[in-house]
Amino acid sequence: MKKVSQYLVLVLMSVMTVSATAAGQDADEIMKKSHLAYYYAGDDGQAEVTMTLIDKKGKERGREFSMLRLDLEEGGNQKYYTYFKKPSDVSRLTFMVHKSSGGNDQRWIYVPAVDLVKPISADDKNSSFVGSDFSYEDVSGRHWSEDNHTFVKEGELDGKAVFVIESVPKEKYKGFSRKVSYIDKTTLLPVKEEYFDKKDELIRVFTAEKIEEIDGIPTVTIRSMENIKKGTRTVVDFAQITYNVGIQDNIFTERYLKTPPRNFIK
Repeated sequence: MKKVSQYLVLVLMSVMTVSATAAGQDADEIMKKSHLAYYYAGDDGQAEVTMTLIDKKGKERGREFSMLRLDLEEGGNQKYYTYFKKPSDVSRLTFMVHKSSGGNDQRWIYVPAVDLVKPISADDKNSSFVGSDFSYEDVSGRHWSEDNHTFVKEGELDGKAVFVIESVPKEKYKGFSRKVSYIDKTTLLPVKEEYFDKKDELIRVFTAEKIEEIDGIPTVTIRSMENIKKGTRTVVDFAQITYNVGIQDNIFTERYLKTPPRNFIK
């Protein structure tokens, strides 16, 4: 009887180990697919964007800009170009990212008032993006391979069936100590993300406010980021979205930081 009990314990432990391993693999795969669905739609893309910054008293400020993206490799290197049009204090300001799958992204910002191209250091990637509740890194995304992912559960959020995944940075990171993502089972897009600090206090919440199908591709067209501690919120509305438009690699250079490519930006 004792041998039978020991055998059953071993079998149970084996099953639990396999289940835990499978869940871990599923979490990694889900986050990879979600990242690809959210940041790598099509081979390239362009959009006209309106950003609304809402302070803790409800006062609103607006930003308008054009955004271009080029994928050099699926799930790998990318390039982003953002050109601000309004208001006057940010007009002609340009932001560019050369995203690396290895995590060593390069970022630059062109400040027209002083005619200066300034690199953004890795230490500044979690800084506010033009005064909003989104960070510089939020614009191009944090690569899924930089975190350890754990499958929490399956559930429902706002009528959508979701996977709930917890992510913890593999290395020391200022942006968050852990993140909980709610991934739409159908589109694999993130519909909500909760960011926690070292004290495990909720600091920011991302929400996909609206998802539409553009050129046959499910796309988050309205998204928001709420800063819990500051009581502020930023809403970003993407319009005139097009994919696979033939954006050239040479656009993502210092020359076009100062002079926007008029065939894509009017």
